[in-house]
Amino acid sequence: MAVTPFGNTSATQWGIRPQLIARSSTMPKFASASHNATSRVNFMAASSSTFFARDSLRFSIGSYQTLHRRRGSRFIVRAETDYYTVLGVSRNSTKSEIKTAYRKLARNYHPDVNKEPGAEDKFKEISNAYEVLSDDEKRSIYDKYGEAGLKGQGMGGMGDFSNPFDLFETLFEGMGGGGMGSRGSWNGAVDGEDEYYSLLLNFKEAVFGVEKEIEIRRLENCGTCDGSGAKPGTKSSTCKTCGGQGRVVTQTRTPLGIFQQSMTCSSCNGTGETRTPCGTCSGDGRVRKTKRISLKVPAGVDSGSRLRVRNEGNTGRRGGSPGDLFVVLEVIPDPVLKREDTNILYSCKVSYIDAILGTTLKVPTVDGMVDLKIPAGTQPGSTLVMAKKGVPLLNKKNMRGDQLVRVQVEIPKKLSSDERKLIEELSELSKGKTAAGRR
Repeated sequence: MAVTPFGNTSATQWGIRPQLIARSSTMPKFASASHNATSRVNFMAASSSTFFARDSLRFSIGSYQTLHRRRGSRFIVRAETDYYTVLGVSRNSTKSEIKTAYRKLARNYHPDVNKEPGAEDKFKEISNAYEVLSDDEKRSIYDKYGEAGLKGQGMGGMGDFSNPFDLFETLFEGMGGGGMGSRGSWNGAVDGEDEYYSLLLNFKEAVFGVEKEIEIRRLENCGTCDGSGAKPGTKSSTCKTCGGQGRVVTQTRTPLGIFQQSMTCSSCNGTGETRTPCGTCSGDGRVRKTKRISLKVPAGVDSGSRLRVRNEGNTGRRGGSPGDLFVVLEVIPDPVLKREDTNILYSCKVSYIDAILGTTLKVPTVDGMVDLKIPAGTQPGSTLVMAKKGVPLLNKKNMRGDQLVRVQVEIPKKLSSDERKLIEELSELSKGKTAAGRR
């Protein structure tokens, strides 16, 4: 039995190797089991912060939760974020190395450059890590006590730091980093909004792909003011609200310190100047125009598929990047052929005679009418496979699904006298074979 920070509890019960566990003399004793069914136990005292480590991961005692049950307790451990790992640097890296790593990652994950899902969260995480490791006091506390130590000193945790976009601007100002869109530009540039267009396709167009010419209406630079938003012939003046900076900074005092927030100036919309608005665009710098675009729809799309055409959305204001065009596809179903992922389903009817003797039928496919052999003795409800007669895999034209043909055997409800006579003779013959087989 190993000695743990929670008493004589087996270390393997909460998934940490015994040799990595140490007891601290400052660790308070475990609370009574009479607490609520779910309670958070915070062992972080004002005078001391206690932690224990597993390999390179740091776990703060303040991150533990205990769930009390009738037959004992179990612990859930949340691993803290390792700021060094976030920036991809070693723990003995210099300030210069940390700044270089931050700049590289921040450029890659800035939301105005990286449109992938999760890029903004990653950008904020990188900024938080840099803010701690670039500050000697914060870094010293973090190295000793982890993220919980920062919280104990009122320095915040993940997500509690300065505006990450302001931090980005501060480090990249004068290096071409400013002007990266509405979030981080002192020149008031605002990225254009995305545009959406609904496109209707017939069944075969969706299966094999098609090239379509579509007409969209989007915001483009105003020809009267050339996108400036100012009335031609008028002069601009420095905005008195922001002093020409395009942004205003507000400060709020909280129990944890002073919270500073930077935002676009509402008086000049981030331009740093006041001007007489253009009469054509009402000062927006953009007007809505019609444009025709040639669009290639790849083979294998289906209803709900979205095509993204970069930079064909609304134009940005004051030099901001244009938005993207998203084309949402809707496919008209085929009355005969049903689609199931990359396979096509079809049902055919055959007479009981053809099911017994076998036959060849012409069946429709997306490639046209094709001969299908019905083997002798085909049972009702059987499924026959027509290989590679289905839908091409998206972006893989040489790979296709199959067409699955379900055979429905038709049994006549009425028979002529001759048909009945022949079937009765067949029945007698079948009975005779069965009796002979039993002997």
